[in-house]
Amino acid sequence: MGKSTLCVGLSRWLVDEGLRVDHFREEEVLTRPQFAAVAGEFKATGAVDLGTLIATTAEFVDSVLATGDDVVIADALVPFVPTLLAMGHGEETIDAFMTDLTEVLAPVCPVMLFLDGNAEAALSRAARREGEQWLDRYVEKLARYEVSPPVADAASAVKYLLRERAVTLDTVSRKNWGLVVIESADGLPPDEVLRVAQRGLRPWLGRPAPPE
Repeated sequence: MGKSTLCVGLSRWLVDEGLRVDHFREEEVLTRPQFAAVAGEFKATGAVDLGTLIATTAEFVDSVLATGDDVVIADALVPFVPTLLAMGHGEETIDAFMTDLTEVLAPVCPVMLFLDGNAEAALSRAARREGEQWLDRYVEKLARYEVSPPVADAASAVKYLLRERAVTLDTVSRKNWGLVVIESADGLPPDEVLRVAQRGLRPWLGRPAPPE
């Protein structure tokens, strides 16, 4: 859906707004010092204990407060729902985990930007951009996990992604999070996705909307 491109655009925009920004890229999850315990467990077992995720997130929140950054743009980090589903956790366990996670994140006022759209179209677009081998690797990765419904091909991957979407939005909407859903993101150009995200984030940042 273009989440990493959006994160780059948001980071630049917020810096231009005069804010101190930490752009936490997706590939940094297993390399940042605060997430060393998560990296260790994952490399050793291929899974992570829920308590470790909570404790590690608490350390990360403490580090954010200590640095004095105004905003952290976290690409594909919290709320960990895809990871929890991949590890075979059910919705009741995920909901309980999210209750604990929400309490830990409260000092930094989490807001989730959700790029919504047609999963089948998004996979096809990614395959055209990255090559068919990318889609094969993506399906194989999901097939190795304990996801439900199980994944064996692109069609079943779409069905799983629909469940992942439903669980994520349902769980976050019932917690004390900010939530900005960007509809039809797969059909919008990147600059328009960024504009929609900016409009949705301004109230949470205390920034008035620009005049029309």
